[in-house]
Amino acid sequence: MLAPYLIGLLGLVLIPFGITVAMALTEYDLINPPEWLGWANFRELWHDDGFRTALMNSLVFAAIAVPLRLGIALMLALLLHRRAFMAGSARTAAALPTAVPEIAYGLLWLWLFNPSFGPINQVLGPLFNRLGVLAPRWLTMPADARAAIILMSLFTIGEMFVILVAARQALPRDAYELAEIEDATGWDIFRRVTLPMLAPVLGVLLIRDTIMSLQLSFTPALVVTKGGPPPHSTTYLSLFVYRNAFEYLRYGYAAAATVIMLALTMLAVLIQAVILARARQMRR
Repeated sequence: MLAPYLIGLLGLVLIPFGITVAMALTEYDLINPPEWLGWANFRELWHDDGFRTALMNSLVFAAIAVPLRLGIALMLALLLHRRAFMAGSARTAAALPTAVPEIAYGLLWLWLFNPSFGPINQVLGPLFNRLGVLAPRWLTMPADARAAIILMSLFTIGEMFVILVAARQALPRDAYELAEIEDATGWDIFRRVTLPMLAPVLGVLLIRDTIMSLQLSFTPALVVTKGGPPPHSTTYLSLFVYRNAFEYLRYGYAAAATVIMLALTMLAVLIQAVILARARQMRR
């Protein structure tokens, strides 16, 4: 019964992982045979300003976007988990952006961020003019471009939202009835009842979204900002790997950067295992 899963794990995960690690130790351009370099690619990455910038951009994106995404998903789940008028339509609207193809989603935001006729700056422009400051230049200023990538990610929380709605609906009603008998306030119920019982789910989603953040930034950076404005303001690890592999044909160098991404992913999975273990101990 486990054979299909094991075959898929071997063919789709373990073998590609081994090939990537082996390729990271070579110089390969798909034309000439691979040339063994040892750790040269990793030493070059260590001194590569573009890679260090991409790594820092990815870490900053994860540090800001992941908590915001999880917080918004939790807030919407707590607002919309009950049966109420138009609650179903609101849940559908919250989950719908996740179903939009990534390229189409990026092109939509490219129009929204347009400085000349984009709706965002048309709405924000008069407000910023009254304050005496310039409206955000989403596509031309480094800080504004990074903020634009984070803003785009905040609308693709449909999967987390659905999971949190299901988790909230599955919580036992007895705990809430007891809290009402004790005259607990809404904040006390959230802090002492809802949040502790949702903590294992939130922990898993936090680590999962941290892992996914290495991919969430790829399409927006490629389609909307093209990794700029220069130098490398919105170049993330995934875009760095893509360009070195498919534009510069440095597959060995891109594989070395991918190995570092995999190492970060494995670290996140290890943290997830620790969180789940502690959650089990708290339940006991």
